[in-house]
Amino acid sequence: MPPQPHSPAKFHFFYGHRKPSQNRPIVRGGLFSNRLTQTPKPISPVPFPAPFDLQKWDPHSASPPSTTQFPSQAFLSVTRHLSPIARYICNSFRKHRHWGPPIIADLHKLRRVTPDLVAEILKVQTDPNISSKFFFWAGKQKGYKHNFSSYNAFAYCLNRAGRFRSADQVLELMGLQGKQPSEKQFEILIRIHSDACRGLRVYYVYEKMKKFGIRPRVFLYNRVLDALIKTNHLDLALSVYDDFKEDGLKEEGVTFMILVKGLCKAGCIDEVFELLEKMRRELCKPDVFAYTAMVRAFIGERNLDGCLRVWEEMGRDGVEPDAVAYTTLITGLCKGGKVEKGYEVFKEMRGKGCLIDRAVYGSLIEAFVANRKVGSACDLLKEMTGLGYRADLSIYNSLIEGLCNADRADKGYKLFQITVREGLVPSFETINPLLVVYAEHGRIDDFCKLLEQMGKLGISVMDGLSKFFSFMVGKEERVLKALEVFEALKVEGYCSISNFNILIENLHKIGETKRALSLFEEMKGSDFKPDFSTYSNVIPCLVDVGDLKEACSCYNKMKEMSWTPSIAAYCSLVKGLCKIGEINAALMLVRDCLGNVTNGPVEFKYTLTVLHACRSGTAEKVVEVLNEMMQQGCPPDDLIYCAIIYGLCKHGSSDEARKVFAIMGKRNLLTEAKSIIYDELLVDHLKTATAGLVLSGLKFFGLESKLKLLVT
Repeated sequence: MPPQPHSPAKFHFFYGHRKPSQNRPIVRGGLFSNRLTQTPKPISPVPFPAPFDLQKWDPHSASPPSTTQFPSQAFLSVTRHLSPIARYICNSFRKHRHWGPPIIADLHKLRRVTPDLVAEILKVQTDPNISSKFFFWAGKQKGYKHNFSSYNAFAYCLNRAGRFRSADQVLELMGLQGKQPSEKQFEILIRIHSDACRGLRVYYVYEKMKKFGIRPRVFLYNRVLDALIKTNHLDLALSVYDDFKEDGLKEEGVTFMILVKGLCKAGCIDEVFELLEKMRRELCKPDVFAYTAMVRAFIGERNLDGCLRVWEEMGRDGVEPDAVAYTTLITGLCKGGKVEKGYEVFKEMRGKGCLIDRAVYGSLIEAFVANRKVGSACDLLKEMTGLGYRADLSIYNSLIEGLCNADRADKGYKLFQITVREGLVPSFETINPLLVVYAEHGRIDDFCKLLEQMGKLGISVMDGLSKFFSFMVGKEERVLKALEVFEALKVEGYCSISNFNILIENLHKIGETKRALSLFEEMKGSDFKPDFSTYSNVIPCLVDVGDLKEACSCYNKMKEMSWTPSIAAYCSLVKGLCKIGEINAALMLVRDCLGNVTNGPVEFKYTLTVLHACRSGTAEKVVEVLNEMMQQGCPPDDLIYCAIIYGLCKHGSSDEARKVFAIMGKRNLLTEAKSIIYDELLVDHLKTATAGLVLSGLKFFGLESKLKLLVT
C-alpha cells in the first residue's frame, strides 16, 4: 500500500484551561505551544490635516482636504449613548452622506442587524432618505421581521424631517408586511400631529384607525377631540363625539371640559349649558377650575354675555369662586369695556377677603382711564399703595396719559416725578403724553426741561424726539403744530435727519409741498446731509411742483450712492415722466424698480405684461391683458397707455395703438380728452423714434459732418 501523504500539523496549545480561538490565542496555563505567532506591525497615528487657509487655496488645483472623516462634536454628543455597532453604522452614514455601495459594504461587514438595533439608529437619524433606505434594507435580510419599536422609530424619524404624511403611511406598510398595527401606533401619530397643531391630520389618522377596525379608548378619544378643538375644527370634533357615544363609552370629566371649551369658543351658549347639565346628571358637578376655564374661553372670544351667564350658573351651583376666577373675570370685563361691572365684581372680591393681585388693580385703572374717569383711577391707585402694593410702570403710564388727556399736565408731571423717585425707568410711553401737551399749548420751555431730564435719566433724547414727531404727525391736524415745535427746537439744538424726513414726508401728504421743499433746501445748507429717506420723500414733492429735472437729479444721486428709492418715489417719478412724454425713461424706471424692490406695484408688473403682449403686433392681445387688469381691480393709467404706445410702435404700428384707444373709448373707459392726449403722445413718440433712427443711420455711415453743415 502506497504511503499516505503527511498531513500538516495542527497548531494548538498544550495544558490550556480553555479552548483557544483566533481572537484569543493566549490562555492561562498554557506553557508550551507549537503555534506560530507574528508580531503585529505598529500602527502609525493618522496625522490631522493642517487647517484650511482660503487665501492660499488655488481653485484650479485639487480640492482642499475634507474634514468629514473626523466626526464633529455634535455627532459625538448624539451618538455617545449608542451601542458600538450602532455608532459604527451612524458613522458610516455620516461619512458617505448618501445611500450607496460604500454604506452597503460597511453594513455587509456585520453579521446581522436586529430590529432593536434598527430602532436605536433611527432614533438619532435626521436624514429621511438614508433612514428610509436603511429601514428597507434591514427588512430584506433573511429571516428578519421589523417589530413595533422599529416601526415607531421610523415614524418618529420621518416626522422629525417634516415628512409627516409619509409617517402616516407607516401603518399601511405594517399591514403589507404582515404586522397589524395596534392602538399604540395610532396614538403615536395622533400625538405627533396634535403637538404640531395639525388637526386635519389627526382626523385623517382617526379615520384610518376606524378602517383598521381599532376601537379607541376614552383617553385617545380625548386626545383627538382636544386636537380638533384647539385647531378650530368643532364640526369634526362633534362628529368624533358622536362616534364616541355610538361606541358606548362613558364620558370623563376631561371629555366634558374639552367639548365645553370648544363650544365656548364657537359662542354656542345653549349647547354649553346642555352639556353641563348632562355632566351634572351623569358624572359630577363642575368645580371652580372647570368654571374658570369656561370663563377664560368666553373671554378669549370676547363673548362677555356668555362669560357673565357662566358666572351666574356657578353661583347657582353653589361653587365658591377663588382668587384666580375673580381675577380672570375682572380682567376680561375691563378689556371688554364693562368696567362698571368689573368694579362691582372687584368689590365683591374685596368683601370676601380674597387676595387681590396687582394685575386686577392695573386692569381697573387702565379701564377707568380709557373711559375718561381719571379720578376713579387715582382713587384705586391710592387704595393700592395703601395696601402695600407697588405700582408698576404700565399703571403709571396709563395714569399720566389720562391726566394729560384731561388737561391736567401738572399732576401728570408730579406722577412722573414719583415714578422716577421709586426707581422705575420711564419709557417713551411715560414721557410722550407730557411732550404732546406741552407742544399743543406752546410750552416750549417746559418741553426743553423735560428733554434735559430725559438726558439725565439716560434716555436717548433724539430717539425720543423722532418717536414724538412720528406720533404727532399721525393726525393731519397736528402736522403744522409739529412743524412749529420743530422750528422752536432747532434754536435749542435739538435737530436730527430723521426729524427732517418725518416732517418732509407728512407735509407732502397734507399738500404743504412748498414747505416740505423749503425744509429740504434748509437741510442741504446745514450740517445734516440728506440720506436715502430724504431723497425718497423729496422726489414726489418735486414731481408735484413740476420740477422733473431736479427729481431726476435726486434719483441719479441716489443711484450714485447705491441707494434704492422707495416705491412711492418710483411711482411718482414714473407718472411724471409719462405726463411729459418721456416714455423710454419711464419704462426704464419700471424695470429698475422691479429689479430692486421685493414686491413692486401691480401697475409696474402689468406694464411688462402689456409690453410682452405688444410683441404680437395686434390690438386684440393687448386688450386681453387690459381686461385681465380690470378684473383684478387695477384700471389702466397713464403708464399702461404709454407702454401700449411704446410696444405697438416698436412691434406693430401706430394704427394698432389707435385701435386700442378706440376700443377703450367705446367701453367708456377712456374719455375723449384722454384719447386726444394719448394720440398726441403717440405722434411725438413716433417723431422721437424716427429722429433717433435717422441719427443712428447718419452715425453709421459717417455723415455727421454733413448734418452739421446743413444745420448751420
